[in-house]
Amino acid sequence: MAGQRISVLRLEGVSQEHFMQHLYPQRKPLVLEGIDLGACTSKWTVDYLSQVGGKKEVKIHVAAVAQMDFISKNFVYRTLPFDKLIQRAAEEKHKEFFMSENEKYYLRSLGEDPRKDVADIRKQFPLLEGDIKFPKFFKEEQFFSSVFRISSPGLQLWTHYDVMDNFLIQVTGKKRVVLFSPRDAQYLYLSGTKSEVLNIDNPDLAKYPLFSKARRYECSLKAGDVLFIPALWFHNVISEEFGVGVNVFWKHLPSECYDKTDTYGNKDPTAASRAAQILDRAIKTLAELPEEYQDFYARRMVLHIQDKAYSKNFE
Repeated sequence: MAGQRISVLRLEGVSQEHFMQHLYPQRKPLVLEGIDLGACTSKWTVDYLSQVGGKKEVKIHVAAVAQMDFISKNFVYRTLPFDKLIQRAAEEKHKEFFMSENEKYYLRSLGEDPRKDVADIRKQFPLLEGDIKFPKFFKEEQFFSSVFRISSPGLQLWTHYDVMDNFLIQVTGKKRVVLFSPRDAQYLYLSGTKSEVLNIDNPDLAKYPLFSKARRYECSLKAGDVLFIPALWFHNVISEEFGVGVNVFWKHLPSECYDKTDTYGNKDPTAASRAAQILDRAIKTLAELPEEYQDFYARRMVLHIQDKAYSKNFE
């Protein structure tokens, strides 16, 4: 049985005030149309990006298959000059390749030193900065990162969540995005921030029976569309054709809530990490008891968490 499918709301001409006062508090994904993004939607062709983006070496994912899996790592990391990446990612078949003529490429741009610096295309690709305008729907001091995302046609990115709000700006090309609510996390078979279910359109329900209960929020993005992805919402992205996107992440919690070593925007808030460590210790402590007692007190712990911590509003 397939899960419920919900079309993501699309709105045109939304002002910053309307977004922040009426839409943002709902904490649901939303496609914004007609946002002024600058000249990038018309200028960022393969030739233009190859010329202006330059020969800066970039680290990329290279996969022999379309469905990329971060858990099993069914891809390799390689480096290419930015102009070469653009040219290869736009091809269906490659004359030059690492593994096969059908391999897929994916760029998630990084800071100068990824261990210390966040991605910001204004710093890493300054000649392209003047072409793009970020939606000014949040305060500049909340800005965290702006990430170039470049994908081969057909590439599917694993289902995952981020801990910050973000706008996915579809500059060129088309994407299909499937999202799942944080409240459906128990149906997604998580390993860290990622879901084990790769084939979300035809899942193996014998292996992942609960996945059928997850509600799918779906949308198609075309050039100029901006998808608001609230923090903790799971998303799976399929590039239906070669395309360029830019994610803009911002901090909607106080800065001290976030892990200071996080340059990707995907480490759990420090309070959540501490709570998970405490829970791990509690489970290890229960292991001192016989199995019957472990089961009983573990169930009591689950009930206690549900009673004390879960929101009473489940819809």
